[in-house]
Amino acid sequence: MGKQKKSTRKFEKNQLKDTLGRRKEFAKVKQRHRINDKKKTRRAHENGDDDAEDSKESVHVEVTKRETGGRDIFGNMSVDDFFKGGFELPEQAKTAGKKVKSNTVTKAGSKRKRDADPAEEEEEGDASSDESTVDEVMRDDSSSASGVEDDVDMHKEDLQALAEKDPEFYKYLKENDAELLDFSSQAGAADLGELSVSDTEVQPARKLRKQKASEALEIESDAEAETDDEDSNDVTMATVKKWTTAITEMHSLRAMREVVLAFRAAAHVNEEEGKAYKYTISDAGVYNELLLLTLRHIPEVLNHHLPLQESESGKIRVPTDSKKFRTLSPLLKSHTNSVQHLLSTLSDAATLKLTLSSIEPLLPYILSFKKLLKNLTVAIVEIWSDPSSTEATRVNAFLVIRRLASIGDAGTRETVFKALYQGLVKGSRNTTMHTMAGVNLMKNTAAELWGIDQSIGYTTGFAFIRQLAIHLRGSITNPTKESYKTIYNWQYVHSLDFWSRVLSVHCDPLQEATSAGKESAFRPLIYPVVQITLGALRLIPTAQYLPLRFQLTRSLLRLSRATGTYIPLAPSLLEVLHLAEMKKPPKPSTMKPLDFATTIRAPRSYLRTRTYQDGIGDQLAELLAEFFVLWSKSIAFPELALPVCVMLKRWLKEVSHKQTGNKNGKVNTAVSLVVQKLEANSRWIEERRASVDFAPNDRAGVEAFLKEDAWEKTPLGAFVVGARRQREERSKAVEAGRREEDRKRAEGREEDQRIEHVDHVSSDDDLS
Repeated sequence: MGKQKKSTRKFEKNQLKDTLGRRKEFAKVKQRHRINDKKKTRRAHENGDDDAEDSKESVHVEVTKRETGGRDIFGNMSVDDFFKGGFELPEQAKTAGKKVKSNTVTKAGSKRKRDADPAEEEEEGDASSDESTVDEVMRDDSSSASGVEDDVDMHKEDLQALAEKDPEFYKYLKENDAELLDFSSQAGAADLGELSVSDTEVQPARKLRKQKASEALEIESDAEAETDDEDSNDVTMATVKKWTTAITEMHSLRAMREVVLAFRAAAHVNEEEGKAYKYTISDAGVYNELLLLTLRHIPEVLNHHLPLQESESGKIRVPTDSKKFRTLSPLLKSHTNSVQHLLSTLSDAATLKLTLSSIEPLLPYILSFKKLLKNLTVAIVEIWSDPSSTEATRVNAFLVIRRLASIGDAGTRETVFKALYQGLVKGSRNTTMHTMAGVNLMKNTAAELWGIDQSIGYTTGFAFIRQLAIHLRGSITNPTKESYKTIYNWQYVHSLDFWSRVLSVHCDPLQEATSAGKESAFRPLIYPVVQITLGALRLIPTAQYLPLRFQLTRSLLRLSRATGTYIPLAPSLLEVLHLAEMKKPPKPSTMKPLDFATTIRAPRSYLRTRTYQDGIGDQLAELLAEFFVLWSKSIAFPELALPVCVMLKRWLKEVSHKQTGNKNGKVNTAVSLVVQKLEANSRWIEERRASVDFAPNDRAGVEAFLKEDAWEKTPLGAFVVGARRQREERSKAVEAGRREEDRKRAEGREEDQRIEHVDHVSSDDDLS
């Protein structure tokens, strides 16, 4: 639909509400007259009066006069003119700019015939076009001849046609005149209020007799409770207790409906002042009890009236084609929307946990509502990825997401995967030592969930990895400062690290052998992830971005360790040694050591300092040892380590020069120790492969070489185990110091607030 014209907007603003009101009143009056006419005709027929036919004719003439504006269209006709007309009612003359139709009532109880005049589609202005649209909306109310039921059906058809033809105007009517569209209040159409007692009263007696006695008693007791509560819309504790009794003891649908309406008002409390709700909550205790009642017992009532059906394969089925499900659908949608809105306003961890726990039983019932399900998924993922959420809250949110992905179809899983990845990227924008644990939790949980459907996981993963490759290619072909920023940021680094975790979890040979017995569907993604990561870590080969290089190197080490894939990481590490940062003598510094785990870009103040050079040396020694220990049992280890040992010895000789060296004994000693362990491990392998009796082309024999030995027993493995233990102890000490620092900072804030409060009270006393 095109953009609205100015005249249309002016008409909607100034005249539409008055026009709707007038036409609604006119429709009610005309409907009343038609019903009275029908009553007169029926009464005359039942009495058997001889003048019944005359009465019908008089009623017909009266209706005709009323429809033609009170004019007697036969007044100026002669007898010959009348018979020339073929006994048909002459149509009223058309007036310029309007379409007029004539409806005839032939017999009592007959169906209505709507003979619309052929359309004259020319628009004479936006105001007139809007009036004609209102005519279409109100046509069903103003021309009924067969009673209330036919009017409801025709009205629904007109509203559906209007929604397809002019959805923008239909949306405007829905927002500004919902009563006009909600025809159920006048004709009993099914909606959220369909569970009222009046629905059972209008049913035939034959259907009422088929109802169970328990349901009749329930409706009767609920009706009495409703009449008691109609006096006031403010929810009280007594009202909540009545609802609790009706829901827990009788699983009352009416009480459930009222609770859902009250919960909607509670979810939007202190918001949207211009929007009115059926109930209001003014007491904090009532608000708390209402939330507990709704979140704990609404799923129980749903499960009582719509029990879930679980197949042998574990799939859950809900009877969506049943009449009761169609009746409860508006109620279910309203409750889900309220819960979704409540999630965005809560901050208390206990309340968030309760709300998330109440969503899980509702998931099977809302699987068919795709748009509602997508919005709810996004709301839950926002809690899962929010840095301010506690670890327990994030775990609860993830459990709900996992449950949804388990019972949902392929489309639902794709929606979940996309929402998870977007939430991960959004939540990892700001990474510090305080948020790193939460980011790692997100990456681990999402990586575990990604394998629940490997076919969908592969397609979505391929699309996201392709996006990373496109960004990297753009930075390489267009090397500008802005293009570099798209790569050298925490979101890009965490994305690559996340995909390395996904592939590490689901491409593990042991897991492949135990789960499906075949190769994982994710294995084709290993090569592009490795290539993108290697390209990203070498994009800006400067000392300032060495922390980012080390971050991505750790991701590739994890992937190589888990999948058994050889990734050439030694060249990228040896490049660091040839930077001026590692060859020249550093400046003395007393700065705090840089935390490489939470840094991707070193501050300029750290460059060329002894602190930074020592940190780089430790990282290099650690990563080189971690890389070679992956192949410490390989029969080709001596050939793999020999070039690296030669290059490291050459570098050590260069930097050990008294005048031109780096004059940093700590770094040189760490690198020298790595060289010694590499040579020791090479000699150990050579001793054991000297006694083998198979040729190098014997693949089975090569793979079985030292397979039974543990890598920790190798010379290089024992060195790596000891280095890991030392790093763990050092990290524990750093974490304890950080927590102590946070505790002191919190105590300082509390003390400042207390002093400020005391000063404020004393100033008030002085003024008084």
